[in-house]
Amino acid sequence: MNTARLIMYHKQGASARTRFLFLGHGGVCAFEPLPTRVEVISNGKAPPSLPDVLVHPAPLIARAERWLGIARGSLEPETQFRELLEMPGCTLPVYLARFTSTDPPFAEAARVGGRFIALTEARALAAVELELLRRAYAVIMDG
Repeated sequence: MNTARLIMYHKQGASARTRFLFLGHGGVCAFEPLPTRVEVISNGKAPPSLPDVLVHPAPLIARAERWLGIARGSLEPETQFRELLEMPGCTLPVYLARFTSTDPPFAEAARVGGRFIALTEARALAAVELELLRRAYAVIMDG
């Protein structure tokens, strides 16, 4: 389905250890896998087909909280991150959200077929998801 995507991560307060939620479909973009023919549009470059309306991340975050069975407010948007994916016929926005808990919600992630991975464990992801994680990591470490 051609809808906005959400990448979720947890950053440990004391150590800054950062882990991304790896989903059961084999990627980090919720809620379904990315289409095969998709590319990240570089920052500052106008996309060939900018959507008329961009989805706000709040409904995606609320959906993720319900899906994981975590309390409302357990995820918050990373306002400095919004990427666009170009694919034949449309452009998809990608947002980033941070888990606010002290520890990652391991049990909740496992219940929906997910797990938390470090950036170094993401090597097997598709090139487009690796690029999204690279950009996300740069924003996370800047903040």
